[in-house]
Amino acid sequence: MRRMKKINTPHHETPRHDSRDSPTHRQSPVTRAANQREVAHSGQRELSAKASREASFRISVMASSADEPLPALLLFRVREIDFHAALRERYRVLDFYTSGEALPAFLAAAAAAADPPRAALIVGGGTPARVDAAFLDAVPSLRFVFNTGAGMDHIDLAECARRGVAVANSGTVYSTDVADHAVGVLLDVLRRVSAAQRFLRRGLWPLQGDYHPLGTKVGGKRVGIIGLGNIGMLIAKRLQAFGCAISYNSRKPKESVSYKYFATVHDLASESDVLVVACALSKETRHVVNRDVLDALGKDGVVINIGRGPIIHEAELVAALREGRIAGAGLDVFEKEPKVPAELFSMDNVVLTPHVAVFTTESRSDLRDVAIGNLEAFFAGKPLLTPVLPRSWLVEQSVA
Repeated sequence: MRRMKKINTPHHETPRHDSRDSPTHRQSPVTRAANQREVAHSGQRELSAKASREASFRISVMASSADEPLPALLLFRVREIDFHAALRERYRVLDFYTSGEALPAFLAAAAAAADPPRAALIVGGGTPARVDAAFLDAVPSLRFVFNTGAGMDHIDLAECARRGVAVANSGTVYSTDVADHAVGVLLDVLRRVSAAQRFLRRGLWPLQGDYHPLGTKVGGKRVGIIGLGNIGMLIAKRLQAFGCAISYNSRKPKESVSYKYFATVHDLASESDVLVVACALSKETRHVVNRDVLDALGKDGVVINIGRGPIIHEAELVAALREGRIAGAGLDVFEKEPKVPAELFSMDNVVLTPHVAVFTTESRSDLRDVAIGNLEAFFAGKPLLTPVLPRSWLVEQSVA
């Protein structure tokens, strides 16, 4: 009998497996393809089952969230569709303008609800809703007010502080846009851009020849800014780049700047070629630009207002322009908006815009984010993003 030869395999080596000996290899091509399809279908069924479980979980979460009532929000004068929709996704919006009710009746109905509103969103400038003692008496549940503008002249901050109502505003959302607009309007007034365009559109160039009177250069002008806050500072930096000499008036001198400070608006105007109004409206600043200030500015002076209309005594401004006691004006805001003195429309040395300095595509989007961010922070008990009266300060005042 013939003996088989023994083959020694080292212990660290694994014998090679010949795939040709596997059952799969011995299968026919048709059978092998069928098995591969079955494996693929099995994997798809597992993925489908997993996706179904995840979808069921999401639906369950959404259902539980839907069961929770949305917090109520008083809303005044938000006309942008996307902004309105974003608010309605998150809150039970009580919209004054769509209610068709008078303000007292609207507030009374909101206060009588089972879940009365704790927050209000107020659009700055032109809203009939002034947040004062009467407003807060009508809705005693209110604990937070968001103002879409930077100006706070329609909100009684002292009364809000006394009642423990937190307040936030738009912060610096509009600052760069307003500064750009102020510079643009000034360029228009000095270089007579709009007036020259009207001359051209009327077909007067071929008939009368070159346009007159000529404009005046921006560089080298002495620019006095009333209110060197965030917007005022941005205006100053932009005009400084044109070669303008900057000075300012504010409640007190700012150590962080080298611009010349004037303690009164009259003194500022007397040393300026251009007077830019960039301060907030208050009892102290109402009609601060009066006849005396305009006369101090002089017949070659220009006034730019991107602050609030009532900061300038409008009747005195119209008279100064009519009588040639100042050279021109650029106005984005007016004393009794939307009414504008008709006499201004025929003045070629005046540039008018309908309170649009704050509005750009970018600022609208940014405002929506800031508003919702502040509302979400308030309802979550977190610090506000752009506080005017933060809750931490209110607590300290109540303890004191």
